[in-house]
Amino acid sequence: MSHFDIAIAGCGPAGLAAALLLHRQGHRVTLFERFDQPRPIGSGLMIQPSGLAVLDALGLAPDILAHGAPIRALHGLNHQGDIALDARYADLGVAGACGIGIHRGSLFALLFRSAQAEGIAIETGFPVAATGIEAGGRTLTCDDGRTTRAFDLVVDALGTSSPLAPPCGEWLAFGALWTTLDWPADAPFDAGLLEQRYTHAQQMAGVLPTGVRVEGERRELSFFWSLKASAYEAWCEAGLDAWKAQVCALWPDCEGLLAHITGPEQLTFARYAHRRVPEPVGERLIHIGDAWHSASPQLGQGANMALLDAFALARGIASHGDLQERLAHAARLRSRHVKLYQALTWAATPLYQSDKAWHALLRDFLLTPLGRVPPGPRIQARLVAGLVGNPLAPLGLAVPDYEAIAR
Repeated sequence: MSHFDIAIAGCGPAGLAAALLLHRQGHRVTLFERFDQPRPIGSGLMIQPSGLAVLDALGLAPDILAHGAPIRALHGLNHQGDIALDARYADLGVAGACGIGIHRGSLFALLFRSAQAEGIAIETGFPVAATGIEAGGRTLTCDDGRTTRAFDLVVDALGTSSPLAPPCGEWLAFGALWTTLDWPADAPFDAGLLEQRYTHAQQMAGVLPTGVRVEGERRELSFFWSLKASAYEAWCEAGLDAWKAQVCALWPDCEGLLAHITGPEQLTFARYAHRRVPEPVGERLIHIGDAWHSASPQLGQGANMALLDAFALARGIASHGDLQERLAHAARLRSRHVKLYQALTWAATPLYQSDKAWHALLRDFLLTPLGRVPPGPRIQARLVAGLVGNPLAPLGLAVPDYEAIAR
């Protein structure tokens, strides 16, 4: 197999996983990171069976499970106390299968430590602003004008707002306020559930257990509250007390959690974009993860899709043909699944984040009941597990052996 000199822009899950996989194939890999000290941005996320398959191939699945929280189901109630979401991993029919709630910092730490341990070069303090073609390769340019040597390939893993990707898609009306809190003693929440509460589709609160962070000592959770981007300024002006009253009116059990939020700086507003770069492959360039496609996190697929993209890239690079043919093969391995989950997420998001009452009625009185009768439970489980469309087989992967990982 030909060996390439590869630059990877971005130290998120996509970039770090791609660096490890390509380095292990014998390629010369250099990671470029904008921060002086690489660090993650964000709160909790879900590692689905699809993403864990990649992490298992990297040898990291036991550590992920050790620092995460096994989630057996996603469970949501509407404001009337009726079930509006009930997706159970047991319905996959895979022994021990679960989602894993984990802090983004833990996923980053485990991937980053592996990259360091394997001696992968990491250039920090390099905010990538552009890329260009030169004779014999492609360069990266920093926002202060510094330019790298020419590489055989540049991998764009810079996320939704990547300056290397063409503008596309749109920002969604709704985002969410996020924070990380300690898991409370005598918690009124179930440590094995992602729990949510809804007022129609206009309001949503959620609690996701995220385990014990790497180098942490206490169990944690991520708390989130749905909010329109256009309402964020008004939320800031109204103050925390008004917001806490809203949350507790919907979900009284949250009162103890909210007592630990004493300032608005503890909450981060995340806005979501629905976008997909039509052609992820350019000359000596490929976009992966959110730099290629991004969507609302309602189906919990973001990091998992990024990991699958990284694995597909490694499979493509290991295939036959010239570099461009290999990159095209990598994109083909993922294109169908990406398009499918873009469509599914586009359809599902308004059921939980929308101003329109009929979206909640459709969810509560049609889709939720259908999810309780066969084959609804299995379809629902495969949907949240990231397995609809069979993304693992083309990559030579399989659903992990959860019981073996847990030993």
